[in-house]
Amino acid sequence: MELLGMNPMRTKMTRIVTVLVLVGFILGVRGGEARKGKVAESFAYTGISCRRHTASITDFGGVGDGKTSNTKAFQDAVNHLSKYASDGGAQLYVPAGKWLTGSFSLTSHFTLYLQKHAFLLASQDMKEWPVLKPLPSYGRGRDAAGGRFTSLIYGTNLTDVIVTGANGTIDGQGSFWWQKFHKGKLKYTRPYLIEFMYSDTIQISNLTLLNSPSWNVHPVYSSNILIQGITILAPVKSPNTDGINPGINTKNNPNILAPMLGLRTVT
Repeated sequence: MELLGMNPMRTKMTRIVTVLVLVGFILGVRGGEARKGKVAESFAYTGISCRRHTASITDFGGVGDGKTSNTKAFQDAVNHLSKYASDGGAQLYVPAGKWLTGSFSLTSHFTLYLQKHAFLLASQDMKEWPVLKPLPSYGRGRDAAGGRFTSLIYGTNLTDVIVTGANGTIDGQGSFWWQKFHKGKLKYTRPYLIEFMYSDTIQISNLTLLNSPSWNVHPVYSSNILIQGITILAPVKSPNTDGINPGINTKNNPNILAPMLGLRTVT
């Protein structure tokens, strides 16, 4: 694994291939309840891929003080590492700290790794959340008639992407959005924590998702999705903070597997 940046970081990763039983479709999960469709088939999935290149968010000016915006640092890092997609892929390492950020987009053949005690804090500056058109299958926004804010971690038309860690935390700081929703002050639909569109071979694992503005994980028009080792926390009265909400798939089988989830509501 080639190391980029000033401080070499060595993360031991093992290439494993696991044959998984697929859940054909999973409806929204909330309050510890999950409804599952028929089991479809099995497929071989590379659980953790070794990436040839890696870098730390600090190499791109990231500051984990909980106050400094790191939106540009994250997007610059992903854009830089995207050039290694055809050369063994790349990993972006997020060390312990509080990393305030708005929405940023991922790239193919890429791993986002959150170390233990690493917290991604969703920005409360609405200027850091670009607005997208409504989903084609929806035709309008869910919270308002217009578009929707881009999800915190977002990807479209991607393949081979992993969002994982040593139980790092993605904190949506949702109360900011929930208050606006209840007061009817939103022009656009609230963002999700993680969303992939028109993508395949995606893994989301070993993370805590906390206080999402709306849905936590939203794979839509996508296939071959593995979600495991995830803890999802939100207050009982938080609006629409579903755990996993798969959208319509353009193919016959979405192939979404979600074992070993910890789903809880807190008061």
